[in-house]
Amino acid sequence: MKKCYLKIVSGTALAVMFLFASCHSAYEVTKAEGRMQPIDSTYDVAPDAEAMALLAPYKAKIDSMMYRVVGTAEMSMDKGAPESLLSNLVADVLRGAAAQVLGKPADMGLVNMGGLRNVLTEGPITCSNIYEILPFENSLCVVTLKGVYLKQLFESIAARGGEGVSGVKLRITKSGKLLGATVAGKPVVDDKLYTVATIDYLADGNSDMTALIQAEKRDCPPGATLRGLFMDYVEQQTAAGKKITSRMEGRITVED
Repeated sequence: MKKCYLKIVSGTALAVMFLFASCHSAYEVTKAEGRMQPIDSTYDVAPDAEAMALLAPYKAKIDSMMYRVVGTAEMSMDKGAPESLLSNLVADVLRGAAAQVLGKPADMGLVNMGGLRNVLTEGPITCSNIYEILPFENSLCVVTLKGVYLKQLFESIAARGGEGVSGVKLRITKSGKLLGATVAGKPVVDDKLYTVATIDYLADGNSDMTALIQAEKRDCPPGATLRGLFMDYVEQQTAAGKKITSRMEGRITVED
């Protein structure tokens, strides 16, 4: 049987694996080697002039869009459990955006902390900032579900130590148990229907939000991405002469 030599080169930053083999299925691999190939700023030291010239007009056009200032943040806002300035803000935007489906805000807004990927820093807000915070193509979904399943949703949020919520207040334990919950200041009624404005990723039951699959109704308007809704909100607030702000309200409190 013929033998062949297999070599593997792995790049760390891009997690790219190149496999070179000059053998066929009838051959036997007798040796394999691998090494890490860093992909970092050293490649920017001597950029290819011809390539840079080719990309320049496209880069200028993209930069003009991405670095356009669309608003001003009154303070820096980050995500964090059980409640945070950034998650409160985004959940509020989702809840308010449900008006395009319901004609009014939803009973609850919900966003997962994992979907928020950067900090909104104090000062000018650019389109690039918004893309960095909301890089995914998540879209608005308004689901209608019974109170019994809303309670299950609250239990899932408690088990995860908190998520971004709006319109509700939860009391949870450090171990992730739900102690109590209200919607608009009132206890949840099992047979009553409630509306939740969230993203399609969660409406599909991901991140342990399986209660949302039990929805009586689900409406996901086309083109209503969370990033687009947030951009619209920032521009509307700016047009009204307002800065983008948020506040901690005890939406999720942790008790011993």
